[in-house]
Amino acid sequence: MAALAEEQTEVAVKLESEGPPTLLPPQAGDGAGEGGGGTTNNGPNGCGGNVAASSSAGGDGGTPKPSVAVSAVAPAGAAPVPAAAPDAGAPHDRQTLLAVLQFLRQSNLREAEEALRREARLLEEAVAGSGAPGEADGAGGEAASALLSRVTASVPGPAAPDPPGTGPSGPAAVSGSATGPAAPGKVGSVAVEDQPDVSAVLSAYNQQGDPTMYEEYYSGLKHFIECSLDCHRAELSQLFYPLFVHMYLELVYNQHENEAKSFFEKFHGDQECYYQDDLRVLSSLTKKEHMKGNETMLDFRTSKFVLRISRDSYQLLKRHLQEKQNNQIWNIVQEHLYIDIFDGMPRSKQQIDAMVGSLAGEAKREANKSKVFFGLLKEPEIEVPLDDEDEEGENEEGKPKKKKPRKDSIGSKSKKQDPNAPPQNRIPLPELKDSDKLDKIMNMKETTKRVRLGPDCLPSICFYTFLNAYQGLTAVDVTDDSSLIAGGFADSTVRVWSVTPKKLRSVKQAADLSLIDKESDDVLERIMDEKTASELKILYGHSGPVYGASFSPDRNYLLSSSEDGTVRLWSLQTFTCLVGYKGHNYPVWDTQFSPYGYYFVSGGHDRVARLWATDHYQPLRIFAGHLADVNCTRFHPNSNYVATGSADRTVRLWDVLNGNCVRIFTGHKGPIHSLTFSPNGRFLATGATDGRVLLWDIGHGLMVGELKGHTDTVCSLRFSRDGEILASGSMDNTVRLWDAVKAFEDLETDDFTTATGHINLPENSQELLLGTYMTKSTPVVHLHFTRRNLVLAAGAYSPQ
Repeated sequence: MAALAEEQTEVAVKLESEGPPTLLPPQAGDGAGEGGGGTTNNGPNGCGGNVAASSSAGGDGGTPKPSVAVSAVAPAGAAPVPAAAPDAGAPHDRQTLLAVLQFLRQSNLREAEEALRREARLLEEAVAGSGAPGEADGAGGEAASALLSRVTASVPGPAAPDPPGTGPSGPAAVSGSATGPAAPGKVGSVAVEDQPDVSAVLSAYNQQGDPTMYEEYYSGLKHFIECSLDCHRAELSQLFYPLFVHMYLELVYNQHENEAKSFFEKFHGDQECYYQDDLRVLSSLTKKEHMKGNETMLDFRTSKFVLRISRDSYQLLKRHLQEKQNNQIWNIVQEHLYIDIFDGMPRSKQQIDAMVGSLAGEAKREANKSKVFFGLLKEPEIEVPLDDEDEEGENEEGKPKKKKPRKDSIGSKSKKQDPNAPPQNRIPLPELKDSDKLDKIMNMKETTKRVRLGPDCLPSICFYTFLNAYQGLTAVDVTDDSSLIAGGFADSTVRVWSVTPKKLRSVKQAADLSLIDKESDDVLERIMDEKTASELKILYGHSGPVYGASFSPDRNYLLSSSEDGTVRLWSLQTFTCLVGYKGHNYPVWDTQFSPYGYYFVSGGHDRVARLWATDHYQPLRIFAGHLADVNCTRFHPNSNYVATGSADRTVRLWDVLNGNCVRIFTGHKGPIHSLTFSPNGRFLATGATDGRVLLWDIGHGLMVGELKGHTDTVCSLRFSRDGEILASGSMDNTVRLWDAVKAFEDLETDDFTTATGHINLPENSQELLLGTYMTKSTPVVHLHFTRRNLVLAAGAYSPQ
């Protein structure tokens, strides 16, 4: 079976306007484990350099990780055009402006033309009103060149530019820097250097501003925002945090330590509570030397902080900064912020609070525009034989037909193809083996006995408590048929239990196997060694705590990921390690098998997730873009997408086919620790250290719900088999059940909401909460719904 083509370090991706991006054929020599294709040490961790392009035409809302070299064919105008030199002659600037205005008029882009005329007039006034002639040239030239750089970036060639305010290429988007040297890893550039040159990254802070004026500048802006109209105040208040951070870092870098300390003490209390952890890190950076090698600081420098602001609020801000000649703040806005401008009403404080909080601000709207095939793949037709037990007087055709609609409320089993499903052969998937078909038949039979859940019929919960684990339980997984449970432990072992009367047995030794009649019907039983039967098997091999565990769908294999930087594949026939996958250089926090087997994903401290195939010892794709650890990973039910949750407080959805990031979800106020997709593939639920569970519509790329109730980290989330109920497990020692049907009904996803990202979350957590179940003193690490919709929960007892 052909796996996804492994990609070389240089990857060419054709970015097309419609349809899924197509990969160009891989170069010769990539291969299924021969090591012919990618043994060069070009990847971020020397893992062979099979790197997927993670830059799409619209940008993915954040700088791709600086340590990945990506070469992609980007459309004209994708990267910001360098600004004209500040000392360029004014007549030349005027000529260019007139040419651009003429082009806009010919293209019938009236709004853009008007906006440009207004801006040009403002600039002229600013230049005319300033004091010394030298200053006028500097400020006006800088501002004019910044404006020109944005305008020229928005006119890529003969093709008409986007309407104003529709995305990064429109004249409304403030992107590209007007001043300061270009640094590696700049937003918009596609090729990113292997390792960022720290001194080059920091040199942008080498401004010649008067250090004593920083407090006055910031206070002035703060006073202006606090005195502005209510409708603008909430939006403009988003500027406080990124400006505070960059001004503080600028003072520290230029060795004005006392001024920096005073600035921090005076204004750090004004920042939103969800930035407290970041501010704690920032407060430890008091000298220039501290800044080198500090990850948080480098993240801030290399990724533009994204703010979503209405056009009216933005014009108000710009006018204020130009009137006050506040170049210091304007430079930071130009250099370090990406302002995503939209037309329409400004957002309210509640709407903004729901979406902000991540390390790099909000996601650009462009990042969530690409098409996602969230539908389910068509299931193969399988004949279901009637058993003696089936005493109902129904014919053979009637039986499966009755079962099929019960399997899933979205009718995935019908012969009609789901319109939102990806093409069946979009990515190569393994063929169904006979044992898989038998398992599917068993599954369908179980489905007929499934309990239909709802607000009036809640599931029973069976809790597996790990005793004497001494806080050493670090991962849990349960097989799909609920017959086996695996635990990963801090002592580097993986333990597998049978939770049915059937004991665990290993395959006989080779000498004994040769004596078996291979034609007999019960050959699978005969190859098992009864002497090895036991309820528990311990797997030794890792050299650090085991943080992730995942059973393969056919129950023949188990994956485990560890602090030792490896992912191991274990055979559940012999209970031995078959492969150790080395690619991450740091702890691997999570790993998960694809619903179809064969592929699996891992995520770790190195901030990237990797896609693997079991028969390749190097990754097929590297998903780079997160700004902090990837804590949890999850495959979409159709196996075409992977979701990752990170300590940068964002969730990203990646396309397995080409490695592109197709969705960025922001809104959590703490690191994300749990993810789950709804059975129909339309929705995603995420849980974090902020105790909130957020619900997302994948197709529209919008947040559609917020479930409040937990008082600690949400470690586990799972939808019931029919998608009617969402279960959440937390470190607060509770399992909570939520009404998923009600949470997703009557969703308002009109064109305006989709275009602007305005969301109105109902405050209905209490209505949706169906039940809260306390444990004695056991944090809930894992949740699982059996095929009959019984809930299995697991955790380690931790005495107070």
